[in-house]
This record gives sequence, C-alpha cells and structure tokens, in this order.
Amino acid sequence: MEKKRKKKKICFESAELSKVVEEEQVKKLVKEAWSQRSPYNLELDCQPFPHCIIRNFLSSETFVENLQKELLGLNFHEKSNDLYKFKQVIAQEKLFTYFGVLGVELESTVDISCAKYEHTDILLCHDDELEGRRVAFILYLVPPWQSSDGGTLDLYTTDSNFQPKSILKSLVPSLNTLVLFEVSPVSFHQVSEVLTQDKCRLSLSGWFHGPSLERSPRHIEPPVPRNPHLPRDETLLLEWINPVYLDIAYQEQVQGEFEDSSEIQLKDFLKEEKFREVSEVLRLNQIQWTKRGPPNKRCYEVASLDTLPQCVSACWELLHSEAFFLLLSNFTGLQLHYLCPADDDDDDDDDEDEKEGNQDKEEKEDVKDVQATGSLTETSETTNEKKGITPVCSAELRRWSHGSYTLLHDGEAARAEYALDLILPFGCADWQSEYGGFTCYVANEEDEEVNIDHMYPEDNCLALVYRDKETLKFVKHVNQKSSSDSTCRAFYDYSFVYYE
Repeated sequence: MEKKRKKKKICFESAELSKVVEEEQVKKLVKEAWSQRSPYNLELDCQPFPHCIIRNFLSSETFVENLQKELLGLNFHEKSNDLYKFKQVIAQEKLFTYFGVLGVELESTVDISCAKYEHTDILLCHDDELEGRRVAFILYLVPPWQSSDGGTLDLYTTDSNFQPKSILKSLVPSLNTLVLFEVSPVSFHQVSEVLTQDKCRLSLSGWFHGPSLERSPRHIEPPVPRNPHLPRDETLLLEWINPVYLDIAYQEQVQGEFEDSSEIQLKDFLKEEKFREVSEVLRLNQIQWTKRGPPNKRCYEVASLDTLPQCVSACWELLHSEAFFLLLSNFTGLQLHYLCPADDDDDDDDDEDEKEGNQDKEEKEDVKDVQATGSLTETSETTNEKKGITPVCSAELRRWSHGSYTLLHDGEAARAEYALDLILPFGCADWQSEYGGFTCYVANEEDEEVNIDHMYPEDNCLALVYRDKETLKFVKHVNQKSSSDSTCRAFYDYSFVYYE
C-alpha cells in the first residue's frame, strides 16, 4: 500500500503595525493633516498632490523578511504593454484597515497585488483613476536601494489643463516603507525605469475603494494639422527613390502584397547615396529638437522644420509631394491621388458606366498631359476639385532615444479613423528589438487591447501600414539597453500619416 503523505504544517504569522502608527494621537494628527492638506512628521506632503510616507510600517523585522522571501517564491506573470513592463501576482482581500484614519470614506474591499520590477522594467506616467479607486498604497520590500538604481516613484506637477507637466518629487524605495496617496485627476505618477541589473524592486500595492472625486471634463488636445500635397513632380522620385520601386510591374506586385495584409516593408527604399547623406546630417547639431508631451501620452523629440538642413528638408518634400501621393496610391490601391481609380469604378449600371466613361476619357487626356510635360501639377488641382478628392497628410521628423515612448490614450481612440501610416527610419543599423522603440499596432476590441503587429525600425526600410477605426498604435518605451555602452544612442524617422 502507498504510504499516506503527511500534511505539511502551515504556519501563520500575524502582521502587526508599528506602535507609532497605532497611537490615537498620531491617528488624530494624521487625519487632520490629510484633511487640511498640511504637513505632519510622518512625512505627509501635499505637493504635487497629497501623499504620505510611513517608514518601519510593520513592527516585526522577522515578519518583513519572511514576507519578502515568500513573495519572491510566488509564480509571477510577466505583464507588458504600452504603459508598463514588470512581473505581477494579483490577489484580492477584504480588510479592515488602518487607513480609515485618513477621514476618507472607504469600502472594505481592497485591490492588492505583488509587483516585481527588474532591469529595464517600468510603469510610465498615469493618474490611477478608475471607477472607485480612492487611495493608492505601496509597501516596499526591497534590498538596500539608491536613486541610481532607478525604480523611484516620481510625482508630477500638472498644468492648467490638469495634464502632467514635470517631476516635482522622486521617492526612493526603502524596506518596510509604506507610501499612500490620494487618487485624483491630478495624481500623475510613474515608476521610473529600473537601472540596476542585480537587484529586484519588490512591493505590495493596490487601492482602497470609495467615492471618486469629481473631475472636470478631460482636456482634449487640438488635432494635428493636416496639409495637402506639395506641388512637386516625378523628377523628385527619380532623384531620390530606388529605381526598382518606380517600375510599374513591381508597383503592381507591391500592391498585391499590401492588399493581402494591409502592411508592407520596402527595403532599400531610397537611393544609397541619398540615404547616407540624410543619415549623416541628422546626427549633426544643426537641427533644433523639441520634446513633445505630455508624459501621460508621449515623450519624444520632434524637429523644427525651419532648422532642417537642405537634404533633410528635400527628403521631407519628397514624402509630401504630389508625385509621392500618386506613388503611394500605386503601392496601396488607396485613393491618394486623382489618377487612382475609385472603388466604385466597376459599377455595373449602364448609365453610370457611360458617365464614368466620359470622365475616364477626360482623365486619359490629363494623363497624356502628365506624360508629355513630365509634371503632375498642371492638371491635378482642377481634377481633384471636380472629383471631390482632397487627400491630406500630417507629418513629423522624430528623434528616439533612451526614455522615448508613446502611449495609447482616450483622445486617440476617440479620433481613430482610416489612415495610412508611413515610417522611414534612419540611424538604426545596430538597433535591437530589446531596446524598445518599435511601433505596436493593437486592435481595440471589447475594451481589451490585442496585439496584432509590430514594426521594428530598420535603416532605409519604408514601412506602410493601413489601419482602420478599431486599430490603435504606440511606440514601446526605449530602455537603458539602447545606451548600455555609456553612449546615448538615438535613431530618427520620418513619420507621415496619409488620409484619403
């Protein structure tokens, strides 16, 4: 007979709060300080928003050590999206808590999880606001920690639109220290990237629930300006683009592949000498770069167009030109130029066919003019007006380096529409996917984000992606690995969005 295994004895140890925080006088003073937004010696501060730091929160050092060991032995699940990268174990408990001392009406249910941050893990800028979250807390269970290790809790100031502006305060984790703060429309914070390679930032964190604070309507950013094409003819294409991509038969092949998957990457797109020239000039100090925010939506640098050197500006004009709009139409089948046939050109109605036939004759005459003059600009404006087609684009020249990223946000989702994304990278010859900086496309289905594709930066490789109203995008945070050789590396890209 098989011997019965002896049941392992389970030992329980109660967590006890430090006697300091149990004292009635302390509770009273903390409650008054929190409600009146005045400081107290438990390191209660109200700038940039109310938060409290309680050191030696649990009374037993042995309990803290055992808790730390037990948590490290749990089965953590890796979590990664636009906002964060770390490992987590989630639990939910019903607790009677000390935090009623704050004078805030709280429910008994508490969301609690254990998070483990290791090298390059991060939680980017956000405000924690979700229905019912009232007070956030973090209990640190870390080894000796310095600010140079990263992983600080950074608290942001806000501007007049209640958008995060800059980091006012950085809290360095320390063992058995509890941090709590009020969740509000201005409680923007982040966990900075963990820079140490041999330590783990372990914590218990979560939220106490209660009535949410009232907030003003969320700030809506002004739309990015859109412009029609520039009047430049196909001689610009002949000067800049690899001749392979100007061959009509090859364009038909590209269009077939694009229509199958709604994306394509065209390697060695520019002529080698042109690509090399732009790459070298981008690294010079002639261009003025400006950081683009706010940090709860994006953080990267954009070039001021009036500071672009001649060859960089010429490449910008190429991607903005009428001839290039037509080339994109040939690559994708999208209506980005009047010479591209409309989707309803195959209508079987005889009368419509006759009308369209007459229009086709006019357009063929226009095409003959184009072929004869070598210029598109003499016929396009009048024909576009006649057909009601005004394709436009928005554009940026961007620089990506350690700390750069973009995030998904409500404003972007609300404005989502059909569009063609173009990215043309420079200076990323040795760039690795583990550095970040790649573009992720996600399907926003039933309030869940599902990864559908990644576009990794590759030198002189033109990436085209057609997205619908249900597809959103973000650029993954560029982490410390991109500059691990003590040189701050960067790459650049032309980012254009074309609309039919």
